[in-house]
Amino acid sequence: MTFQESASAKVNLFLHVGERRSDGFHPLQSLAVFTEAGDVLRAEAAPVLSLAIDGPFAAGLRAEGDNLVLRAAEALQSWALAAEAGPPVGAALTLTKNLPVASGIGGGSADAAAALRALKRLWRLEVADAVLMEIAAGLGSDVPVCVPSQAAFMEGRGEILTRAPSLPRLAMLLVNPGVAVPTREVFAGLKSRSGAAMPLPQTGFADAASLLRFLQGTCNDLEAPAKVIQPVIGEVLAALAGLPEVLLARMSGSGATCFALFPEEASCRRGAEQLRRAQGGWWIAPTVAF
Repeated sequence: MTFQESASAKVNLFLHVGERRSDGFHPLQSLAVFTEAGDVLRAEAAPVLSLAIDGPFAAGLRAEGDNLVLRAAEALQSWALAAEAGPPVGAALTLTKNLPVASGIGGGSADAAAALRALKRLWRLEVADAVLMEIAAGLGSDVPVCVPSQAAFMEGRGEILTRAPSLPRLAMLLVNPGVAVPTREVFAGLKSRSGAAMPLPQTGFADAASLLRFLQGTCNDLEAPAKVIQPVIGEVLAALAGLPEVLLARMSGSGATCFALFPEEASCRRGAEQLRRAQGGWWIAPTVAF
């Protein structure tokens, strides 16, 4: 039997950064949402753990010797053996990589979280949600929010999560120009920080207009240093902002993927087609965020 999990792209609608802490990390605040666009992870019973990768962006991962999906599988396997929670011998994992690699939309973290969910089902593990989240936190700051893949406010290093109040479905266009932006260099280039002490909304957003009013008072602090490292990000943002009916254009995470919000899916698809005609080399994906 094959167990399949979606690994949805994670998009930071805003990202505020505080001063560097004594442990070297920067506190942050963000509102993360997830999209219908994403990778796909499949798991089947096998004598040992293995990982095969296919899909349009597979080549960017095949050269990695330390894949986060296998690290997630090994971590869950170790917990199960230590807890005597079941007989997880191994698994044959297949990752279809539809999202650009290292692109600011949590692809690797979402893949790791999908592996945890799929293997929990495959191995029939009775593992508490808190334990699964603890395992996820040990893999990376973005992995815990990807386990439930539900809109959430992120604080601390990203591991302090508060489920977001009700959000409308958002027509969203994702665009990546195909350049690498090292996260460490982006943080090193930070000159202005919004801080991480903004009061977070306690009530839901009735519609896209109310969400946009909130977002107008926010930003992505990493956008400015990322544009210095890769000026093409500024070109992407300008192209998105110039499309008809765009409500908001912004970079996600540490880049280089940017997004634009539209009032409806039809206008989002029209924007995607217009941009494809102008920029055939960019990755352009109209989707829905939730």
